[in-house]
Amino acid sequence: MLFALICKDKPGSLQVRLDTRPEHVAFLEGLNGEKKLAFAGPFLEADGKPNGSLVVVEAPDLAAAQALSAADPYAKAGLFESVEIRQWNWTFNKPAAA
Repeated sequence: MLFALICKDKPGSLQVRLDTRPEHVAFLEGLNGEKKLAFAGPFLEADGKPNGSLVVVEAPDLAAAQALSAADPYAKAGLFESVEIRQWNWTFNKPAAA
């Protein structure tokens, strides 16, 4: 099942995001290789700077989704003010391979 990880950055933490981005991207590439990543990308401020993340993962249950979320280098670096994990149903425009 799919879970949406809705992550909000701590105020003033852009440098943490920038410094940790290479490890975060490698982590997502690993999930993608394991077919656990549906899609991901940053939320943006009005000026275009990132201020959070939306990551949708495939996991058997909430506990597994929580473990994936906790393993993200952004989470380990303390970037996020909050992370909401919600089960999600991809209904429209779902790629055939997803």
